[in-house]
Amino acid sequence: MTDNAILHPLTQRIASLRLPGMLAAFQEQLARHDLDDMPFEDRLALLIDREVVERRSRALQRRLKKARLRHQDACFEDINLTRPRGLSRSVVLGLGDCTWIRNGVNILITGPCGTGKSWIACALAHKACLEGHQAQYLRVPRLLTDLRIAHGEGTIPKFYRDLARLDVIILDDWGLAPVDAARARDLLEILDDRFDRRSAIVTSQLPVPDWHQKIAEPTIADAMLDRLVHGAIRFELHGTSMRADSAKAGK
Repeated sequence: MTDNAILHPLTQRIASLRLPGMLAAFQEQLARHDLDDMPFEDRLALLIDREVVERRSRALQRRLKKARLRHQDACFEDINLTRPRGLSRSVVLGLGDCTWIRNGVNILITGPCGTGKSWIACALAHKACLEGHQAQYLRVPRLLTDLRIAHGEGTIPKFYRDLARLDVIILDDWGLAPVDAARARDLLEILDDRFDRRSAIVTSQLPVPDWHQKIAEPTIADAMLDRLVHGAIRFELHGTSMRADSAKAGK
C-alpha cells in the first residue's frame, strides 16, 4: 500500500495542475482494492481517460453556454420526422454528420408560426456543438439593435470578428421587420465573412422569394440573398401549429 504521507501531497499536486478528472479517478482508485494487482500502465490509462472525458464534457458545456440556444432542450435525435410538415427524412438525417458545416452550407427553414422552425434550428446547432463546432443563436430583430449599439460604441469591427469565428449562427425570425440600408450593410458584412466558409441557419415566417422586399436597399438585398440562398439546404414547413396541437393534447 502507498504511504498516506505521500498520497496527500500527491492529490494536492494533481489538483494544482487543474486535472479534476484525473484527481477524481485517482481518489476512486485509492478507495478500491480490486485494482491493486492492475499493472501501473493500465491504472495510469484509466486516469488519463477520465481526464480526457472530463475535458470534453467541460468543453461541450462551454460551447452550449456560448451558443445561448433559445430551446435548450432541442436535440437532433428528437426532431419529429413522422409528422407531415415538409421535412425530408433523408435530408434531415444526412445533416447528422455535420458535413454541411465543414462545407459552409446554409440551411433555410421557412413556414408559418408554430411549425417548429426555431426548435429545429436549435437542434441542428446543438448537434454542431456536440461535434465540436462553435454555434450561436441570434434573433434578427435583437441583432439589428445590437449592431446599432456596436456602431455607437465603436466596437463594430470586433462584433464582426466574433461572429465570423463561429462555425454556425442561427438567424431566427428573419424578415420579421423591415431592414434599413445601414443595417442591411451590416448584415451583408456578416454574411460575406461567412460565404462558402461558415454556415448560417435562417428561419422565417416568410417564403424566401418575399425576403427581398424586406430589405431597404435593393442592390444590397441582391448581394445578401445571393450569399444566403446559393447552395443552401431549404425546408419549407407547413401544417398546423405544433404548439397549439401540443396544448390541445394536454387538455
